[in-house]
Amino acid sequence: MPSFEEVFGRPPEVTARAPGRVNLLGEHTDYQGGFVLPSAIPQQTTVALARREGETHRLYSDNFGRMLEVPLGEKGTEFAPYVTGCVSVAGVQGALDVWITSDVPSGGLSSSAALEIATLRALRERYDLSLTDVDLALLGQRVEHEFVGVMSGIMDQMASSLADEGHMLFLDTRTLERRKLPLPAGGEVLVLDSGVPRRLAESGYNERRAQVEEASRLLGVRELRDVTDVGALTGLPGLLLRRARHVVSENARVLRALNAPAPEFGELMNASHASLRSDYEVTVPEVDRLVALLQAHPATYGARMTGAGFGGAVVALTQVGRAGDVARDVLAEYGGEGRQVVPRPQESS
Repeated sequence: MPSFEEVFGRPPEVTARAPGRVNLLGEHTDYQGGFVLPSAIPQQTTVALARREGETHRLYSDNFGRMLEVPLGEKGTEFAPYVTGCVSVAGVQGALDVWITSDVPSGGLSSSAALEIATLRALRERYDLSLTDVDLALLGQRVEHEFVGVMSGIMDQMASSLADEGHMLFLDTRTLERRKLPLPAGGEVLVLDSGVPRRLAESGYNERRAQVEEASRLLGVRELRDVTDVGALTGLPGLLLRRARHVVSENARVLRALNAPAPEFGELMNASHASLRSDYEVTVPEVDRLVALLQAHPATYGARMTGAGFGGAVVALTQVGRAGDVARDVLAEYGGEGRQVVPRPQESS
């Protein structure tokens, strides 16, 4: 891996990091003011940068093994908009050399938010910006909306900016009130990458968001967060009813999970996946199969897809000390390109 110095011929002025996240419960609720329960994962994105003369940013990705040159005032292509967007929303002037490396898997674990928060942390340090960790999250969300074109909620950026590995971050995405909670008693988090690239993730995400916004409009509420009884949805057309039912029931599951022991938490995860599969329709057959294998394992309390869907990662809650065993058994039967992400395989028993 070529270092910043090897790529640009000088040392960086600052280096910053931010983690990916796994969402344990509360999927597709954050853009309707709902509740979520993410946790940080060990994998991180690292961004190093330094100012440079000229009218062009030079952005090097170690993962892609190539350099992009983007004129000032333009957002660029590929991974560039995540970086140039951060520069723009932070109000930074002038050209930069930027070096990026990451071991956050793409597909459901917020690799994009990790890149945004790492970049914003580096900019905050280099330019001594008066920005809180919540400010960074809000700016990262602006980058998604204005530069990437994904109308995301706030969960991913808040988790990357504020969560840690040892806790769940209970977040009210309307008020941004939050508190850290212990992981479910008796449980251990396991994350597997299905090996299926996310298909239609961005277009499907924006489509689902538009559908639940229309459902909110028809119900006369600000957001589906304001509906607590699924019976109130009966007047909606069939498709919108299913979409809204997922959001309303998912918020209820998060609130039930706050003090739940591992067996109950696992049941809520299973119900969440069923809702994402049948009502929200954001799973794919390979992910459904991987989740089913996890749910059937005797050392697993529950499992579900995580992230926007249409491929990507799944999360399970296993008995303490058994995550590595579950991963080994399930991946052997699943085959394909599946792999263990959390806990790191070398840490498994």
